[in-house]
Amino acid sequence: MPVVSAARYGKDNVRVYKVHRDEATGTHTVTEMTVCCLLEGKIETSYTKADNSVVVATDSIKNTIYIKAKEHPVNPPELYASILGQHFLDTYAHIDVANVKLVVKRWTRMVIDGKEHPHSFYRDGEETRNVEARITREGHEITSGIAGLLVLKSTGSQFHGFVRDEFTTLGETWDRILSTDVDATWKWNTFPSLAAVQADVPKFDKAFNDARKITMKTFAEEDSPSVQGTMYKMSEQILEAVPEVATVTYTLPNKHYFEIDLSWHKGLKNTGKDAEVYAPQSGPNGLIKCEVSRS
Repeated sequence: MPVVSAARYGKDNVRVYKVHRDEATGTHTVTEMTVCCLLEGKIETSYTKADNSVVVATDSIKNTIYIKAKEHPVNPPELYASILGQHFLDTYAHIDVANVKLVVKRWTRMVIDGKEHPHSFYRDGEETRNVEARITREGHEITSGIAGLLVLKSTGSQFHGFVRDEFTTLGETWDRILSTDVDATWKWNTFPSLAAVQADVPKFDKAFNDARKITMKTFAEEDSPSVQGTMYKMSEQILEAVPEVATVTYTLPNKHYFEIDLSWHKGLKNTGKDAEVYAPQSGPNGLIKCEVSRS
């Protein structure tokens, strides 16, 4: 007999913008995010018997997202995700799990004539700060992350000593362009309660800033022997910087820039040490993933 072995539902792509106004200084702080909230619990009959009596309408979930954003801080996003998820467990006895995902856009304060402007911002790239929280009656599982951080360096990357056989055409190199679109996450040790999340609020922003700095500093300064080697160094440094984190993951696509042989045009040199003009590639691309945990 068929049974529902897993089910969740909710509201996706809820766009939220919140402005905090400091009346004393006149300074505004803005947050823009996209929220997804999916619920699990004793909801099988809504599938098997079309029983809507167990369904919290997705429109109600959307409304709750806005209301909780008004009633509570939205920063750090880890805290807001926990507050939102805990609300559904506290309010509906038949809901056992709330899955909350936040994607926070990057608005950076403008500096005008050397001074930070109190209420003007610019979109500082497509990078986002992400949070995924799974709120259960046993605890809060929270994963924080960075996505869409596009980085490039014009030298300081190598790749040689790899397997060579009848399928290999790639040449070895001791100097190449390295570019990637950083997707990094760090999973916190499970918090036993919302109160435990609230107690650790200062650690979330610090961890994000540390992870971002570690990623860019390691990328820039290391003479990278491979993407694999570099991403491992990033991961171990984040684990060292944030003792409360259990696991770090990186997903790094290798965005290729190929030399263009222009020797056919009057012997123009544009390869090897003479290379200056490259062709950026949209695909195919290498894709390297790594998860690093504590032993």
